[in-house]
Amino acid sequence: MKVLISADMEGATGVTCPADVLPGGPQWERLRPVFTSDVNAAIRGLMDGGADEVLINEAHWTMRNLLLEQLDERAQMITGRHKELSMMEGIQRPDIDGVVFLGYHTGAGTEGVLAHTYLANSITGVWLNGVRASEGHLNAHLAAEYGVPVILITGDDRTLHDAKGYAASALGVAVKDCVSRYAALCRPPERTAADISDAARLSAALAVRHEPINGGPFTMEVEFDASHLVGAATVIPGVEQTQERRIGYTAATMYETIRSFKAVTTVVSAAMEEEYG
Repeated sequence: MKVLISADMEGATGVTCPADVLPGGPQWERLRPVFTSDVNAAIRGLMDGGADEVLINEAHWTMRNLLLEQLDERAQMITGRHKELSMMEGIQRPDIDGVVFLGYHTGAGTEGVLAHTYLANSITGVWLNGVRASEGHLNAHLAAEYGVPVILITGDDRTLHDAKGYAASALGVAVKDCVSRYAALCRPPERTAADISDAARLSAALAVRHEPINGGPFTMEVEFDASHLVGAATVIPGVEQTQERRIGYTAATMYETIRSFKAVTTVVSAAMEEEYG
């Protein structure tokens, strides 16, 4: 049995504000070992539950946040940017039996610690086939397209509530409770590590591949906080303006949907000014 862990940082233990997750600062350096501890706890639990291999895919920002030198030696890690499937790199491998969403968060425009979807700001909402979607929601559809079940989600309490809509059978661990976008009631790392490890051990039993599910076609809508970003996004073929600050496109598969969304966010990022967005 081989399990993939897609590891994001906003939903990790102790993380509550931008300084905790923006690479290069002292707060980010302080939280990197805690983030790594969450991942190691999941590895321990999965191995205790019967997993033969665990593959980590770094899914946050520059995708160079986890400390390899502190990683459980039984695992392997994909680190660095510019990967075919970004946050979900590795899901396309035919030997992956289950996926863990570790350190996940809620989507843009919703309640949750550091809530956003791909871009930290500028995107105010994302909808997939008319349903407001978080990164977890999008990634779960992609996993299903490869026949891989989501078996465990960790993050704040709002993230677990969100996950009931896209991975109802997965186990969940809340490492903190949302107070506001930049505040949370946090559990200490020793406690969250034990909780994650216990849940991961139980979740290993859910790591059973199923027939691939293609729920397409998929219509994606993305709303921005400024109208000029619509002009930037619509240079991409197939992307059209649907409202003053909203664009949309349709793709046959979730693979294509995610790839196009990555293109949209890349182009939009280049169109944002430092102060005014």
